[in-house]
Amino acid sequence: MGRTRYDMLVVGSGPAGQAAAITAAKLGRHVGIIERKASLGGVSLQTGTIPSKALREAAFLVSRFAAKGMRETLTRAPSLSGDFLREAMARKDVVVHNKESALLSQLLRHGVSIIPGQAGFKDAHTLEVKNVHGQLEELAAEVIVLATGSRPRRPESVPFDKQRVLDSSSVLGLRRLPNSMIVVGGGVIACEFATIFAPLGVKVTIVDSHQQLLAYLDADIAEALLNHMFDMGITSRLDTRVGQITRAAEQVQLTTDDGENLLADTLLYALGRQPNYDNLNLARAGLSADDQGWVRVNQQQQTPVPNIYIVGDLAGRPSLASTAMEQGRRAARHAFGEHSGGAPGPLPQAIYTIPELSYVGETERELQQRGADYVVGRAGYADTARGQIIGDYHGALKLLADRASRRLLGVHIIGEAASELVHIGQLAMGCQADIDYLANNVFNYPTLAECYQAAALDCLDRLRT
Repeated sequence: MGRTRYDMLVVGSGPAGQAAAITAAKLGRHVGIIERKASLGGVSLQTGTIPSKALREAAFLVSRFAAKGMRETLTRAPSLSGDFLREAMARKDVVVHNKESALLSQLLRHGVSIIPGQAGFKDAHTLEVKNVHGQLEELAAEVIVLATGSRPRRPESVPFDKQRVLDSSSVLGLRRLPNSMIVVGGGVIACEFATIFAPLGVKVTIVDSHQQLLAYLDADIAEALLNHMFDMGITSRLDTRVGQITRAAEQVQLTTDDGENLLADTLLYALGRQPNYDNLNLARAGLSADDQGWVRVNQQQQTPVPNIYIVGDLAGRPSLASTAMEQGRRAARHAFGEHSGGAPGPLPQAIYTIPELSYVGETERELQQRGADYVVGRAGYADTARGQIIGDYHGALKLLADRASRRLLGVHIIGEAASELVHIGQLAMGCQADIDYLANNVFNYPTLAECYQAAALDCLDRLRT
C-alpha cells in the first residue's frame, strides 16, 4: 500500500472543493482532489444546480411564449416538435459535458492532482483511498478539506422507484413528461421543479406542512410567488401534512394526515437533504456529528480538529453554490495563514423558480423582530418600458431602508433576471450606500434596473410623509 504526502487534500469536486483546491494551488501548495464518482463537479454539476437550471431555461422559454400569447407558434416550431422533454434533457447533457470539460481543464492547469476513489480517514492527517479495483492507497496531508456535499433525504416509508416516485436527482432522469405530478415540500427544490414542470403542461400539486412556501422569504415575495403558481395552474396545498405515499397501479397516491387522497402520475419528494459523511470514518479523525447529523464548523469552516475543514453543502445551510465557493476559498486561505477579508457585505441568494426570486439583506419580518425603524419602497416591472417589452407585468422590486440613516437594509426581487439585478443592491449595501444614491443614479433605458431608482424615489416620498 503506497503513501503520498500533500499540502492539502480535498475530498469532493463540487463548487466548494474546486474553490478550495484551486485557491491552495494558487498559493503554491501541492494539492490533490479526491472524487469517488466517475464524473467531476459533484451534485451541483451532475444532478443539481446546473442540470436543473438548464431544464428550467427550456421551461422558461415556453412560459415566455405563453405569456405573449405565442404558445401555438412555439409548438409549431420544428425544433420544438415531438418529445420536448427529450430535447430539453439532451440540451442539459450538453451543458453538463461542456462545464465538466472546463472544470477538468481548470484543475489540471493549476496543477491539482485528480485522484479517483472513495476516501475515509485513517487518522486526522491520513486518508485511505479505495479505487474501483478495491485497492487501498494512503494519502497524507497537512490540511484536509471535506467537500462531499449532501443528498436528497429518502425516508424508508417512501417507495422511491426512479420512475413514478422520485427525488430531486432521479427527476432529472425523466424521459417523458407525466400528465400530473405531486411535489412534496415547500423549499427551494420543490418550488423550482413545480414551476419548471407546470409551464410544460404538467398538472402540478404542491403539498407542504408550512403556511408559507419558502418560509424564510420576505412575505410579500412569497405571496407573489404563490400568485404566479396559481396563474400557472399549480394547486398549492399548504398547512397540509403527508400521511402515507403508496403506488396505486399506474399512479401514485398521497394520503394526507386528515385522510384525503391525492393521485398523480408521478410524485417528487423534496423534503430536505442529508450530509454525505458515509464511509469517511469521522471518528478516526476525532470528529463527531451533532444531534442533527452535522459536524459544526467556525466562521473559517474549521472543525474542532484544527487541520480539518468542512465546506459546501456538507457544512449545512445555506447550501448554495455561490456560498460554497466562498467557503472553499476562505478555508484554503485560513489553512495556510493567508488573510481572508471575506465579502464586504451580506451575501445574495437566488431561487430559480419561474419567475426568479432573489434577495440580499434583511426581510421586513427580521426588521420588525429587532425593532428597526425602516421605510419600504416598491417598484413594478410593469412600470418600466423594459418590463412591458418582455411581457413581465408582475415582476417587482422592494427596498428596505433605515429611516434615520437612509442606508439600504434589504433588497427583495421577483421577476425575470432577479438573480442578476440583486447584485446592484448587494454592491450598494457593501459600499454603505443610501437610497439617495440609487434615486439620483442614472440607469440605462429601457432596463429592469430602473426599478431601483423608482423604488428609491418611493422610499424618499414615504420619508417626506
